[in-house]
Amino acid sequence: MLAIKCSKCNWKLFKYHKIGSGSVIKCHKERIKQVYQLDKHSQAYSCTCGNTIGKDEGSYIKMKRFGFTYSGTKE
Repeated sequence: MLAIKCSKCNWKLFKYHKIGSGSVIKCHKERIKQVYQLDKHSQAYSCTCGNTIGKDEGSYIKMKRFGFTYSGTKE
């Protein structure tokens, strides 16, 4: 389980169940377990501080490379 955080203000955005050891490029919406703070503006997801986290692609969120940080373990 990974905790996805904003890289600008370091607030916790959501918990994500990551499968595999690769980098976090896409976050599938069905694997998001708990949302703490996440705003959706048209096709983009952002933190309340205004930092863009990723783009909505239907069933997943395409994550912006330097828009977030994470901590936790991958399966």
